Amino acid sequence: MREKTDRPGGLVIAAPASGSGKTTLTLGLLAAFRARGLDVRAFKNGPDYIDPAFHAAASGRPSFNLDSWAMEAGQMAGLVSTAHEADLIIAEGSMGLFDGVASPGASGNGASADMAAMMGWPVVLVLDVSGQAQSAAAVAKGFATFRPDVPFAGVILNRVASPRHEALVRAGMEQAGIEVLGSLPRQTDLTLPERHLGLVQAGEHDQLHATLTALAAFIDRHVALDRLLQCAEGTSPNTPLPVIAPPGQRIALAQDQAFSFMYPHLLEQWRRAGAEILPFSPLADEAPAPSTDICWLPGGYPELHAGVLANAGHFQHGLRQYARTHPVHGECGGYMVMGDTLTDANGVTHRMAGLLGLQTSFSTRRIHLGYRLATLCGPMPGRTAQQRLRGHEFHYATVTAQPDQPLAHVVDANGVTVPETGSRRGNATGTFFHFIADAT
Repeated sequence: MREKTDRPGGLVIAAPASGSGKTTLTLGLLAAFRARGLDVRAFKNGPDYIDPAFHAAASGRPSFNLDSWAMEAGQMAGLVSTAHEADLIIAEGSMGLFDGVASPGASGNGASADMAAMMGWPVVLVLDVSGQAQSAAAVAKGFATFRPDVPFAGVILNRVASPRHEALVRAGMEQAGIEVLGSLPRQTDLTLPERHLGLVQAGEHDQLHATLTALAAFIDRHVALDRLLQCAEGTSPNTPLPVIAPPGQRIALAQDQAFSFMYPHLLEQWRRAGAEILPFSPLADEAPAPSTDICWLPGGYPELHAGVLANAGHFQHGLRQYARTHPVHGECGGYMVMGDTLTDANGVTHRMAGLLGLQTSFSTRRIHLGYRLATLCGPMPGRTAQQRLRGHEFHYATVTAQPDQPLAHVVDANGVTVPETGSRRGNATGTFFHFIADAT
């Protein structure tokens, strides 16, 4: 076992590509180390708002996003410093290890490799070896040497077909000088359900505890956990967490299965800045408390609950009354609910709150995906005109009408203008992108 030091070491669970098994392995490791009595903390590379909730369920601790395109190095270090009392840090990568945008942002291009290099956390590469044997070693060797500033611990083989298959793959790894830290046989009953934006949310998974328990046992049998602890390293900075100004002192936050896409680091930093978060549930026909300063409607899956939201009379009336005297801001799904109508995937149009004239439709799916850099044309809660924000957009809705004033001039990671400007009308503002950090 790794000896306890003043600061915890970390590991990055990465892969050559999406779909290789990063999330399943990360959850299994978190649950397995927790079962051994370790205080293990999780982080997620990039703008993913679903995986951190699964991390929190597996580790029993909050999980924060780290994003080198959207975040300055000081914010990333400050978030990592919140885990200074842990025994181990496990950070889940995104996409392929070196995959990011073409143009750098706040402190990098968003690749998982940036996070590993900045924090000094060795990479554990998950390799889907189905359909290959010794050739997998060439892939591993390339990833181990592609960026000399990225520390590399070894590989965990995934979807191994048989003992003979494993022996062949291990022979190639030995020849390439790559350490094998585990070997996972094909397992079809330890998967998590998915939908169009990724995994089904942790709060919707009624068998999540049982799944995590089974994953922990599976990983404990097939991964060299003691060796992984020895491999964990890193700078583990002791950096104060920078302040992100909250949008108000008392924040009414929509929070239920329709409104769940809220970055955990924002809530943490708002609270540390003295803000009070008061959750309410539009699906339960609740309205924001009039005693709050501002209402924030996060993203989520409103299109799956459009009928319920359209008939939530108390919520809709209360939100309209609230917006007469208080600011209301929506992100993505929350923005759509603030609009005039939302047409679901079946072509049924539902009346929304009408704070904005926005009309959106899911009847023809079209993906909108990528980082966003926004320069505000007018104020929004907690921010003034001309301030710049970094965020990320990911949805399948089509805008059929947007008659209001634009909230911002928005460009993608390459500086190309995107048409989704957000909206502002009176006290109501909204964007399709999810705010991550202020841009300097």
